[in-house]
Amino acid sequence: MAMPTLYVENVPEELYGALRERARRNRRSIAAETICLLEHSVPTRAELKRRAELSRAVLKIRRKGLWGGPGPSTEEMLSEDRVR
Repeated sequence: MAMPTLYVENVPEELYGALRERARRNRRSIAAETICLLEHSVPTRAELKRRAELSRAVLKIRRKGLWGGPGPSTEEMLSEDRVR
């Protein structure tokens, strides 16, 4: 199965230069660097599903009271540290 091709026009020169430099630092082609950036920035359906499951798991833990609460405030931690 052939992979789709993406063409991007009118890329600002400064952005293209930054992308080219980033690709050079990571020893990738500009196309490979662009794909890497897209993979890390644009969530797929599977990634959105994984995030939703994680969110539900966190909410479940919080509802059960296993989270341990919000913890001490900054003021309480500073006060306790001064006593030491």
